[in-house]
Amino acid sequence: MRAIKMRVARTTGVLVAAACAAGLTACSSTGSADDRPFVLTTFTVLADMTRTVGGEHVRVESITKPGAEVHGYEPTPGDLRFASDADLILDNGLGLERWFEQFVADLDAEHVVLSEGIDPLPIGEGAATGPYNPHAWMSPVAARVYVDNITAALTGLAPEHADEFTANAEAYKAELDRLHTELVTALDGLPENRRALVTCEGAFSYLTRDAGLREAYLWPVNADQQGTPQQIARTVDFVRDNDVPAVFCESTVSDKAQQQVAVDTGARFGGILYVDSLSESDGPVPTYLDLLRHDIDTITAGLNP
Repeated sequence: MRAIKMRVARTTGVLVAAACAAGLTACSSTGSADDRPFVLTTFTVLADMTRTVGGEHVRVESITKPGAEVHGYEPTPGDLRFASDADLILDNGLGLERWFEQFVADLDAEHVVLSEGIDPLPIGEGAATGPYNPHAWMSPVAARVYVDNITAALTGLAPEHADEFTANAEAYKAELDRLHTELVTALDGLPENRRALVTCEGAFSYLTRDAGLREAYLWPVNADQQGTPQQIARTVDFVRDNDVPAVFCESTVSDKAQQQVAVDTGARFGGILYVDSLSESDGPVPTYLDLLRHDIDTITAGLNP
């Protein structure tokens, strides 16, 4: 493994040197003397989950940084440096990181897909078929599968710490269960028209399924065509037809189209939700549990009278 990693590093040497000269975080991190197993994830949510399970026994980094949009991310020279040194690489799967497949094709690090075992939902409306919705981590119930997969992957990487990984994971899943219960309890008793979550991206299918909500959105997955007249008109019709009290949008995209839906329907703009990225440490959602808490509080406040 080490020989292959060294060959990859030499191949990307010129690019890495340029990245280091530019002061990229990747260079300073991988240049440290930290000898713990190095785990690389594709985005910040997975990195935080992995740090929580791994504790002090692993070093974890995310390819994308806080606030980044993961769907259309383009890897940088600094990312190559990260990947060439990784002992374990974790990604979401379900088509989320299509840029990632070629990125890791020639690397020798162990690779684990954290959504393995999820019962995937299609992207679309009703019984529509098509690509799977990748945002399973947005449901605290489905997130238990991620935690179990992280635990198994870290145990394979550092089996001497298996007991601690398992203990951390069990405590983590208890927190996820508590958040799910709070969401369901806060929504209990809402009239049917208020049991609908309307967002910019269709990132909440797993959460709405598990919380007993209907779902509507402007576009299925963040892409170039966002907020078209057809998308806005369809969403306006749903909000009007169901007398939905509030609409929401995600932090990594413009809320302009959803604000228009609110104006056209008289619904409130209920606030910003976080999905694909955590914030910086001093921001509103520095951890995954903070992200879930923020979104649950924002959704329930918007839908309740």
